Amino acid sequence: MIRVLLADDQALVRAGFRAILDRQPDVEVVGVAADGTEAVRLALDLRPDLVLMDIRMPRQDGLTATEELMATEEPPRVIVLTTFDADEYVYAALRAGATGFLLKDISPEELVVAVRSALSGDAMLSPRVTRSLIESFVRSPPPVAGVPEPLRELTKRELDVLRELATGATNAEIGVRLFLAETTVKTHLAHVFAKLGMRDRVQAVVLAYECGLVRPSGW
Repeated sequence: MIRVLLADDQALVRAGFRAILDRQPDVEVVGVAADGTEAVRLALDLRPDLVLMDIRMPRQDGLTATEELMATEEPPRVIVLTTFDADEYVYAALRAGATGFLLKDISPEELVVAVRSALSGDAMLSPRVTRSLIESFVRSPPPVAGVPEPLRELTKRELDVLRELATGATNAEIGVRLFLAETTVKTHLAHVFAKLGMRDRVQAVVLAYECGLVRPSGW
């Protein structure tokens, strides 16, 4: 079972998401919170696998709550929720360690896929929107000669895979572009995450943009 905590200040959103997830045989909503302070408290008490975290909430926003959870010994996965596809708070949450983000107007089917994907680690959530968000807010450094310092432990092939990942490509698409089997792509990504100390794809993509390996389009 995937244990989920819902955190949103709108009762209608909480009820709607809960109704969708409770219908899934492999998902259990273990708690709901109306603000970030309550979300952190419940997450520490209930130990969910995943927190769906609204960004804009009273008392404590989702960004601060995400930062607090990521600082704990065994943090849950966090997917941040927003009504905007370009929100500086969402970008900050991704930097803090959130697995990804979802727009609140997603379909029920997309919500279920996103929850399962967040736990499997196989797919970046909303890849095109995530890339657009990162490009909108990342402060890219000037181009550097050679490989940026944070990425120098990666092999050339691992760097190639990371560059493709930053475009929002799936494992299958990366395999086609680099003439690799999908299982080989997964192996390279596992090595990238381990060497960079990252938990998932979004964190690796943020780092790729921030250190200048990938340049936002039009820059």
